Amino acid sequence: MPIEFADSPRSTVGLEWEIAIVDRETGELASVADRALQLLDSISPGGQHPFITSELLTNTVELVSSVHATVPAAVADLEGQLAEVRAVVEELGDYELICSGSHPFSQWYDQQLTDKPRYHKLIERTRWWGRNMMIWGVHVHVGIEDRDKALPILDGLLTFLPHLQALSASSPFWAGVDTGYASNRALMFQQLPTAGLPYPLPDWAAYERYVEDLRRTGVIEDHSEVRWDIRPSPRWGTVEVRVCDGVSTARELGAIGALVQCLVEWMSTRLDHGEALTVLQPWFSRENKWRAARYGLQAVVITDASGTERPVAEDLLELVERLSPVAERLGCSAELAGVTRMVAEGASAQRQLQVAEANAGDLKAVVAHLAHELRSGMDAARR
Repeated sequence: MPIEFADSPRSTVGLEWEIAIVDRETGELASVADRALQLLDSISPGGQHPFITSELLTNTVELVSSVHATVPAAVADLEGQLAEVRAVVEELGDYELICSGSHPFSQWYDQQLTDKPRYHKLIERTRWWGRNMMIWGVHVHVGIEDRDKALPILDGLLTFLPHLQALSASSPFWAGVDTGYASNRALMFQQLPTAGLPYPLPDWAAYERYVEDLRRTGVIEDHSEVRWDIRPSPRWGTVEVRVCDGVSTARELGAIGALVQCLVEWMSTRLDHGEALTVLQPWFSRENKWRAARYGLQAVVITDASGTERPVAEDLLELVERLSPVAERLGCSAELAGVTRMVAEGASAQRQLQVAEANAGDLKAVVAHLAHELRSGMDAARR
């Protein structure tokens, strides 16, 4: 079955930011997103907020930006939406907002499912693994002007998947346990049937055959249920990067958005010039994903098909330098430079572990730390 790929201006960007609601006193996840969304809808023209939506669990709202030419504009869009959510959540009671790849200690069996048929269907099929999906992430869409570029760029982006995963790693705790992983979310999410690393497919026709195979055998109803870490998004005419854990500051959101946008534009230009992109063997990509999930910014990753290895932090710094001219053209130089700062300061997983250690293992302190970062930013949190 043919899958149409929408027209999308080249290297335009859209961001999605999943936000969790917690009880300010206990730090536990709070299942009040349905009420918050009702309030937002009641004050929105047309009776429904156009960009702030529900998610799998009623402790979560998702902020979805419009399509923007620049990352700064997309981030500003989501900051405005975050302020809207904060206003209605505070009207409901003593609640706070956080964003990280996982909640430090809440339990899956205390969470409520959003009452939508597609969520009920997902949980009916996936059972325990699906109910454990207490995860939050950041998704970055970048416009592709030519459908036939989508899969080659996806393959090229897989080389940098560990860089993005390590940079955003923010899920070291799961249900009260220090997992020893910087991104436990990465390994949890891939338990869903169509999640995880994409399959190597040579062209768009092969992608269509893959989707049709899954549809015909009842695995999915349509291509939107293919939940790869990086995937084509035909409805929007984009490549969508979904591998990143949730981040707790707009500055980090901007840095990750800029890195993805610049990578896509850089690869698109190389394809225009007839150049080959660096594509790793699938077994190298799988190993890289595990290393980044386990060690975060301390990971040593495989950078080319010959098996060259390098610390991911070092490779990120070189990558920022290589992409700087692209960032200047795209209007996100300051945001891309934020990657360098993130490497120097450490990812959220490291900060959470430090807060827990400083508070004798009290994970409520970690929740308070995440709430403070989202409200005030990292710089204010350090003062």
